[in-house]
Amino acid sequence: MVHQRRAIESGVPDHLPHLHPLLRRNYGKWKWHDRPRPGVLHHVAESGEEVWSVRAGTQRQLDVYTIRKLCDIADEHADGFLRFTTRSNAEFMVDSADKVAPLIASLNGAGFPVGGTGNSVTMISHTQGWLHCDIPATDASGVVKSLMDALHHEFTHEEMPNQVKITTSCCQINCGGQGDIAINVQHTKPPVINHDQVGKMCERPAVVSRCPTAAIRPAMVNGKPSLEVDEKKCVCCGACFPPCPPMKINDPDYSKLAIWVGGKHSSTRSKPTFHKLVAAGLPNNPPRWPEVTEIVMKILTAYKENARPWERMSEWVGRIGWPHFFELTELPFTKYHVDNWRTSRDSLNASAQLRF
Repeated sequence: MVHQRRAIESGVPDHLPHLHPLLRRNYGKWKWHDRPRPGVLHHVAESGEEVWSVRAGTQRQLDVYTIRKLCDIADEHADGFLRFTTRSNAEFMVDSADKVAPLIASLNGAGFPVGGTGNSVTMISHTQGWLHCDIPATDASGVVKSLMDALHHEFTHEEMPNQVKITTSCCQINCGGQGDIAINVQHTKPPVINHDQVGKMCERPAVVSRCPTAAIRPAMVNGKPSLEVDEKKCVCCGACFPPCPPMKINDPDYSKLAIWVGGKHSSTRSKPTFHKLVAAGLPNNPPRWPEVTEIVMKILTAYKENARPWERMSEWVGRIGWPHFFELTELPFTKYHVDNWRTSRDSLNASAQLRF
């Protein structure tokens, strides 16, 4: 008796079965490519076959109705082939230039702007916010919506010196990752502990082990098992709250937004970099977060007008220096910008360009 091998449910699934047939035939055999217009990539294979990829922005948090609408557009214009990027852009692959214009018209008509390629502002990547995460002090997707409304032109046009990647994170742990511009929530005070509830609701060893700076330790308070926080070590990240809700850290007055600049994951042209704080203490002011949008637009305007062609944000700041950056963006430099954290580094030594 032959038993079918059980599927392996770990690791990255095989993507080849889901590729457009033209992409499978020419996998790894591409000769050249160009961008006919923002949002459209054109690849030519060694065999002479051509494929056009059309990229459209979405609202990032995708409901089933939106996915069905995108699938209907793919069935009508792209032979049913559609993929999602890491930033929840929708990409449609077609094998003829004649199919591009009707596809773009259909996407625009359904409210999906075409763009995000080349030297544009790409779709903003963000953490899960209130939808899935248990730490957030705000909803990252709301910040994305308000920002992308203001950045619609920069998404649909390639007018920046280089591609700009923006991220948002709804806590200081920053699941959104490094970005040219990053908007993160900062809790500005240590957690307020309800000692009567800790012993009933929390597995104290798990809470202690989750703290990244060893700022939490067991304690007896009023004769009951509880926890205490060494505020000199606490960085107000909020990691203790999910395993122990009595350690409340969200606060309408003390949970603020901060903007960071100059992060970079790739080793292209220059090594990866950490982003640096440029604005802090901004109001967590839904539903439009106008204070955050205003500062992001100032930074993008200064970058657009002063950076050299192909300079990423970190490369531009590295060339002109941080003092000149603050002058161009009209942002105040305060004591909170001084990096005196004991484990800070001058550089990220995790680059493909690092030599031993």
